[in-house]
Amino acid sequence: MMQRRVCAACLAEATARKPGNVHPGVAFDDLTYGDFVRSAHAASPLLAEAAVGTVGRSICAAVEATRSVVTTNTNLGICLLLAPMVAAARRGALQEELPRVLAATTRDDAAWVYRAIRSAVPGGLGKVDDQDVADEPTETLLEVMQRAADRDRIAWQYANEFGDVFNTALPCLQASSGKAIEVRIIDLHLRLMSALPDSLIARKCGAAVAAESAKRARRVLEAGWPDSRGAQVELQCLDEWLRADGHRRNPGTTADLVAASLFAATVEGVLDVESLSIRRSESGR
Repeated sequence: MMQRRVCAACLAEATARKPGNVHPGVAFDDLTYGDFVRSAHAASPLLAEAAVGTVGRSICAAVEATRSVVTTNTNLGICLLLAPMVAAARRGALQEELPRVLAATTRDDAAWVYRAIRSAVPGGLGKVDDQDVADEPTETLLEVMQRAADRDRIAWQYANEFGDVFNTALPCLQASSGKAIEVRIIDLHLRLMSALPDSLIARKCGAAVAAESAKRARRVLEAGWPDSRGAQVELQCLDEWLRADGHRRNPGTTADLVAASLFAATVEGVLDVESLSIRRSESGR
């Protein structure tokens, strides 16, 4: 069941026509929807086995399995988010166990994660003076994530007990109950973008561009998303703006948070796994 939840969350995130991201109707020059499908199937069985003591190793195994079927980074952020969540869900109540799983991470977990990051070669990573991923860590995985929390929203989740997932994303999904699943996923994407300027955009393009992306996402919501014609026009404008400049404004961190939130929603009973299947009529294929 855990593998089904992981895979379904990854596939639903990739399939929904979220602004700025790859989906069945839009590819990047080096990345297609099929790459995300292959990645989900390659990584999910390995992520589903994550446990206390193996979080870092599971992340690395999932990333390296992904790299055996695709040529670019598709899911590093998703693997970083899902492995500790899976380990917590396997122990008991997700939100209760997750802080314990994070606190139990070790320097060995960090070393495995550093290896995974080097294997994935993520964009816009840069270099830092202490605990840089080009070196070997001297601190636990939680500690190195705490150091990076001010510049990376995935690291922020580790440092803050996945607060964005539990305090922002799950209430959004609960509030959109009754709507088609693709609409709910796009709604979640927009609300996360508007509240949390995407840290991948910030790394690639600067904080001002990330803030502009959040402002444009809020504009869609304020126009009456998803029910008004004006909101549909604003959504199209946002999508076109994000895809300009060679896709450098791709809100990849937001997409990773969407996948993690969909997984959490299946564990917490907000969604069931079967509901994550997006029909052809919904996805526009």
